[in-house]
Amino acid sequence: MNKEQTNKISRVGFLRSVGIITAGTILMPRSLFAQNSPVITIKNEAAKASISVQSLRGNIYLLQGSGGNIAVFNGPEGILMVDGGIAVSRKKIAAAIKGISTKPIKYLINTHWHFDHAEGNEWIHKTGATIIAHENTKKNLGSKITVKDWNYTFPPAPKEALPTIIFRDEHKLKFNGTEIQMKYYKPSHTDCDISVYFPGADILHVGDTWWNAHYPFIDHDSGGTIDGMIEASNYNLSVTTDKTMIIPGHGAVGNRNQLLQFRDMLVAVREKVGALKKDGRTMQETVDAKPTAAFDAQYGNFVLNGAFFTKLVYADV
Repeated sequence: MNKEQTNKISRVGFLRSVGIITAGTILMPRSLFAQNSPVITIKNEAAKASISVQSLRGNIYLLQGSGGNIAVFNGPEGILMVDGGIAVSRKKIAAAIKGISTKPIKYLINTHWHFDHAEGNEWIHKTGATIIAHENTKKNLGSKITVKDWNYTFPPAPKEALPTIIFRDEHKLKFNGTEIQMKYYKPSHTDCDISVYFPGADILHVGDTWWNAHYPFIDHDSGGTIDGMIEASNYNLSVTTDKTMIIPGHGAVGNRNQLLQFRDMLVAVREKVGALKKDGRTMQETVDAKPTAAFDAQYGNFVLNGAFFTKLVYADV
């Protein structure tokens, strides 16, 4: 299978897992977000989606098909996961992991609190795994939170789903013969995003601070900002090289050049939207001016289109 075929499969798997493909029809953002809540659609589609497994390097694998990208690190001490997907995918995720190794899941790291990354916490913890996350992830999971842009209120997660090892700035874990490094970004996509670096394999999981080839969602109700997203991108660029494999929260595994393009897109859109708002344009007038036009063909055909992303940025600048 060539790289183009792999990327195509990954893209289709991602779309299906987040509810953009239904019965062979592509739902564009307007129809997706017009429903009661995209959260319900995403969960329903995740229940039907298959889980794909991609071998990366250094005994690290990528699982796609249940919301956000899941990394699985296999070794003599057992399994470590980065993000656990959506709960309805439990059986398929468990089967995919058993296809990699029959060793127990020892650790689960949450890159942030969103349901498509952390809803699997409860069942994974019940298998015996210890959950590690930023302190704000535990706070958010344990709270009732309404995400207005999703038209959905999340109830507090059960105790079994809450992280038991939490940190404020950074955390290191020695496991399977390597030191796994976790680092807090400061508010970006949310107020609890972290990166997870595997130095032996030179693989960096950046969670939802990067959506490869997609406009990202910025969760204002959880402290996310466009400036924070740009700062997170700058950090990711500062700690990677052209050889680093970068796992985004959504989309195919990418590289530093793709991340650089994403960062430059964020900066350009922020500047254009900011200038329009400073000029007195309303949100709708700013959307009508199409400040994302130069990037829509590359980033605007999936979960968020240019208009929706413009509204997210407008709220920040």
